[in-house]
Formats: sequence, C-alpha cells, structure tokens
Amino acid sequence: MEKKWSRQVHPVPDVSGDDPVPHRAGAGPRDGRRRAGPPRAPWATLGVISAGGVVGSLARYGLAVAFPHPPGGFPWATFATNVSGCLLIGVLMVTITEARSVHPLLRPFLGVGVLGGFTTFSGYVVDAGLAAASGALGTALAYLAATVVCAVLAVYAGASATRAVIRLLRTGGSS
Repeated sequence: MEKKWSRQVHPVPDVSGDDPVPHRAGAGPRDGRRRAGPPRAPWATLGVISAGGVVGSLARYGLAVAFPHPPGGFPWATFATNVSGCLLIGVLMVTITEARSVHPLLRPFLGVGVLGGFTTFSGYVVDAGLAAASGALGTALAYLAATVVCAVLAVYAGASATRAVIRLLRTGGSS
C-alpha cells in the first residue's frame, strides 16, 4: 500500500475558542482564525545573508576575473575559491560554536552569506562540464575529484587548527 504524504502549512484552526495557538491582535482575520500561508520572514537574518552574499560573490568574481583559465584548462581560481572557502567555514564554525559567544546574525552573515556567496559549487560543476566538452576529460575528472577531496580536507583542517589554537589560548600555551 502506497503511503500518501500531505503537507500542512498550518494546523486547521479551532474556532471554538480553545485554540492552543495564541493570536496577536491584528495578526489574522477578525474572528481569530489563523490566515493560511507561510510564516513571517526573519527580515534581519535575510538582510545579513543578502549583504554577505554580495560581498562573497564579488570576491569570487574578482578572483575569477584576475585568474582566468583557458577552455579545457584546470580552473585554478574556482578550485582555490572553493577550497579556501571551505577552510574558512571550518574556522568559522568552530570559532562561533566552541570558542565564544557571538551576535546571532554573525553566523548567517559570514557562513551563509559571505562564504556561501564566495564558494561556488555550481560554478565547479559548470567548469568541469566545460572542460569535458572541450575534450579535456582527464582535466574535468581530476578537477571534480580534487575539489571534493580538498574541500572536505580543508573544512577538517580549518576546524582542527582552530581547535588547537583555542586550546593553546585557553591553557596559556602550556600543554
């Protein structure tokens, strides 16, 4: 028997007055029922993600323009962008989750916005496809494999190095 799934955005309102969901004045229809639709957007979070995305994307674009690659050549700029971005993601995540208390908007700004805009795994796939289409299948396959392996190792290295630095700072340099 096939199970059918349904997506319910909001529970069906209880108009008997026993609705467990409190309603703000002016938040919905006058009879107290909830309006169907998506939840309210977290505008501050979306704003910092957007601003960070602009910064990260412009940095990535600048590197791509500064270090172009020929058709069929290894896309070093995209490779370096993705690997360095992953290293910084490792550093960032350890810093903000293990080292110190930070503003709640710092993680979405730097992690999702700046580093999300900086790294480009969609560009990675496009570059690999262009290399393969130009007849450089070996380059495309090497690029595909090297990017994944190096990106994962970079996250690990960034996180491990940051933990080591934090440990040194907390112990005053004595182990």
